[in-house]
Amino acid sequence: MRITRTRRAVIAAVGAVTVGALALSGCGSSTPGESADSGDESGVTTIQFWHRTFTPVENEWYENIVKEFNESQDEIKVVDTEVPADAWDQKMKAAQAAGKAPDVYTHPGSIQDAVNAGQLHELDGIVPADALEEIIDAAKPVSEIDGTYYAYPLLLEPQAVLFWNKDLLDAAGVDSENGPETWDELMAACEKIQPTLASGQYCISPAQDAATFAWSSVGQQYNFAGHTALTDDWTAPNIDDDGYRAMMEQYKALWDNGYMPKQPLAAYVEGKDFGEQKVAFKVSGSWMMSEIGSDYADLLGKTGIGAFPNAEGSDGRTATTLGNFKWVVDAKTANAEAAGEFLSWAIAGDPENVVPFFVNTQFTKVPVRQSVQDAVADDEAAADAPWSDVIVNDIAPTAIPEPTYPWDVSLAVGTAFESVMKGAASADDAIKTANAAIQTVIDRDGLADKAPKN
Repeated sequence: MRITRTRRAVIAAVGAVTVGALALSGCGSSTPGESADSGDESGVTTIQFWHRTFTPVENEWYENIVKEFNESQDEIKVVDTEVPADAWDQKMKAAQAAGKAPDVYTHPGSIQDAVNAGQLHELDGIVPADALEEIIDAAKPVSEIDGTYYAYPLLLEPQAVLFWNKDLLDAAGVDSENGPETWDELMAACEKIQPTLASGQYCISPAQDAATFAWSSVGQQYNFAGHTALTDDWTAPNIDDDGYRAMMEQYKALWDNGYMPKQPLAAYVEGKDFGEQKVAFKVSGSWMMSEIGSDYADLLGKTGIGAFPNAEGSDGRTATTLGNFKWVVDAKTANAEAAGEFLSWAIAGDPENVVPFFVNTQFTKVPVRQSVQDAVADDEAAADAPWSDVIVNDIAPTAIPEPTYPWDVSLAVGTAFESVMKGAASADDAIKTANAAIQTVIDRDGLADKAPKN
């Protein structure tokens, strides 16, 4: 099965679209919103479904699941629209502002802001209760708020996973079967590996810019400090402690020792630098293995995968967050029951409807229902994907959700990490600057009134 670039490499381009590109992007066979308030003369209810452009095999699955649903009954017609990832945000905002948002659409990240803005329809009542109850505990934080469900996840993805090239580790006399479990072991491995590499090769390719640190390192922040960037009540920043300082210094050591490139060899979200064997270790999300299997298949058997290394004293805390993609129903839809029926049939019903999605993406994503996990594990191709067990059973179960606080908070932390790593600021100065920026967001957005209740 051939899978081209991970969808994350595409999604990373969000925000680059121009007005002209938006005007050209496709909208399916009918204009969203036109048929949202009634069925046609035959009594068929038409609903609009938007999803982002993902990898080719994912796009094919979306196309097929809509086709199969339409063929399974004659009362609801789903119109499928694939929206370019770089056009998604502006296109969705424009549709919502015009009251023409699709009835059902894919949604990444936290749902908190969308729920606060009244954009999402409750799924309780339009999706069977037993289907909602089947969502595993790890996926509930991105599905429900205060006991009410607003989203149904299709998948979870650990966002900070360590990959390693077994041949390069073997050549340096470093254990290539298990990989480093702690930062101390990682540093010791790099000390051995770097001298064995050719010019232009590096021990590790981690996050190295503010925006990437902002989202990819949240699990590591929790691993080092036991908490993330805000106090539990969201009234103050919470990064002025030894855990954050220690993490900053570890990245600075990678930089100062030349263990990582001074300029990125590839984006964090893609595996090109690893595939071209320019790095011994690569930090990325679990999705990267699908790119290795597609574009660098000769490395599959030579690639190790494991949890990201732990900080000293972390006591087994996770070092990764779980990314996700969910399906949601628009709050203003006139066809909530039909939208709920499509969602329920496609991703909350027969496990066999979604098994091809996980198999064809090479077992790099975590199903959010135990029945689907079991069905995927029973697929005959699973035996050729030993990394699936590591992702699903070793890394994902203890991972924490992505933060629900505003992006500006995460970016302030990411900026601090980049500035310390590159020697532009001391840890104390960077934390002071980040604290001020985070407090500004807290005051500006009234975060104390929006803090999670649980």
